Amino acid sequence: MRHVIALDVGGTGMKAALAGPGGEVLHRARRATGRAQGPDAVVAGILDFASELRAYGTEHFGTHASAAGVAVPGIVDEARGVAVYAANLGWRDVPLRDLLAQRLGVPVTLGHDVRTGGLAEGRVGAGRGADRFLFVALGTGIAGAIGVEGRVEAGAHGFAGEIGHIVVRPGGAPCPCGQRGCLERFASAAAVSEAWAAASGDPGADAADCAKAVDSGDPRAEAVWRQAVDALADGLVTALTLLDPRTLIIGGGLAEAGETLFTPLREAIRGRITFQKQPTLVPAALGDSAGCLGAGLLAWDLLASTDRMEVTP
Repeated sequence: MRHVIALDVGGTGMKAALAGPGGEVLHRARRATGRAQGPDAVVAGILDFASELRAYGTEHFGTHASAAGVAVPGIVDEARGVAVYAANLGWRDVPLRDLLAQRLGVPVTLGHDVRTGGLAEGRVGAGRGADRFLFVALGTGIAGAIGVEGRVEAGAHGFAGEIGHIVVRPGGAPCPCGQRGCLERFASAAAVSEAWAAASGDPGADAADCAKAVDSGDPRAEAVWRQAVDALADGLVTALTLLDPRTLIIGGGLAEAGETLFTPLREAIRGRITFQKQPTLVPAALGDSAGCLGAGLLAWDLLASTDRMEVTP
């Protein structure tokens, strides 16, 4: 059976699948990234994992994978297939696409993890059927994916969708990117955790605890939550003004708060827009499988483009 390898590389773990022509998952696997052993060991682990997946496909489906799609964090040069920089993995200029292609003997495509997850959400998840969508992941940081007609825009230099670095509070808290007042310093899960730990006096408290306290009516939690929602709405309205998406998909750890987040966020966006059209605001549907599913979609897209080139006279 024809299939592709889909691999999502995270800071601590890797999720993988063998995906069939209709996107169906034929096999799933997980493995630790092993970043404590250094960047070279991480790359070696990825190559070994991919080889194991190739062997599994050959044994169980009668043929090796036709292509592979890989999603990685950090700065990614998708055109050259290079993992330019990933702080969590210690990577700099790793030619991962070529290394995998040499090991597997099939075409390989490399994508940014959030954009790849956004691709899956847009095509087969919460944004299915939307011609234009914006996917925003609220995790340790904040990043986005701009979807247009079934594809995700990478930008001229691979930085499209970095909504977490829109400045929403000029002169505010410093950000590791070098700016001050970036959105992710106020509205990421990490930022809410930090603010709630300080407000509650519990250094172990996190964003999920803050959401529970909001639901119970704690005024300190409500103040922390309101600050995050207001900052998020400011950043999103800027994005809506520029991109005019039909559907706005919110994922990541903070989105797990459900309507504790979505109800005030819808109201905050509605109160800020004037001429803009309010998009449909929905929670992400695919959870932590989005990156892996998106990697599979990238692989099938690669094969489709290769097939078209082969039949073009």
